[in-house]
Amino acid sequence: MNSRFVPDAATAVEPLPRTPSAAIVTASYAPDFERCRLLCETMDRHVAGVARHYILVEHRDVAQFRQLEGSRRTIVDEQDLLPRWLHVFDDPLSGFRRRIWLSLRTQPLRGWHVQQLRRIAIAARATEDVLVFCDSDVAFLKAFDTGAFWRDGKVRLFRRDGVLANHGHDEHRVWSRNAGAALGIDRARLSTHDYISTLIAWRRETVNAMCQRIEKVHGREWVSVVGSARKFSECMIYGRYVDDVLDGAGHFHSSEEFCRVHWNGEALSDDAFRRFVDAMAPEQVAIGMQSFIGTDIGRIRRLIGF
Repeated sequence: MNSRFVPDAATAVEPLPRTPSAAIVTASYAPDFERCRLLCETMDRHVAGVARHYILVEHRDVAQFRQLEGSRRTIVDEQDLLPRWLHVFDDPLSGFRRRIWLSLRTQPLRGWHVQQLRRIAIAARATEDVLVFCDSDVAFLKAFDTGAFWRDGKVRLFRRDGVLANHGHDEHRVWSRNAGAALGIDRARLSTHDYISTLIAWRRETVNAMCQRIEKVHGREWVSVVGSARKFSECMIYGRYVDDVLDGAGHFHSSEEFCRVHWNGEALSDDAFRRFVDAMAPEQVAIGMQSFIGTDIGRIRRLIGF
């Protein structure tokens, strides 16, 4: 496979419109419903420049999430995004507590895999120029305008330069290698950059061109290609497509994180939560409390005044 890919007319990167439209995209599921409700409430109070908020959920969760719909908020059924050959079941190996997505074209996939596939797939349905990805366990605490994601006709690509060369990033290196394989990048061309965070932006047209690239290289649907490796990251795939295939066209890089995230550890006490918020950097406008850690959503609401 070639290590370079010259975009044709269908994938050439044009400057953004003078005033681009932006959508916020959130992949969620039933156990995170109340967290997602809080995200919506804090977005509505603090975030400007959003044409639409797409919430992407499994088919059986659609009715519950319809409670959050509004004039600019749409619930999207994954059945309208992903191929019908990808089937979801209750997993007997987990005592039927977890879900598993099965097909003859992919590895068995968990919910966190399929949420990533939804985030890629929404680009084919959305009409906005810029897609801003925000997890459902995020809450905005300060005023924020999505205009921060573009300048001079380019979209802001989050990137931590060179961190994969450091010790302790083994899993991210696997994700990066698998991204390269999906995109048909020469195996010898490794990347040391990390593109993973929440509250980041992609160009919609670039996502669609990325999917076309994957299908052209492998001769089959991009979902089957990406899902054939269980260790993948949608952020790595997009980042490597932009940097290694398009040479950064249509984007500028930044390593500042707009969201301060409590990734792991124990649930935060009131005092620890206040210290966490007080430690937000000046550019950070939101916090993320990973739902699996178990910080009570009622406590979070009370402490941020909702």
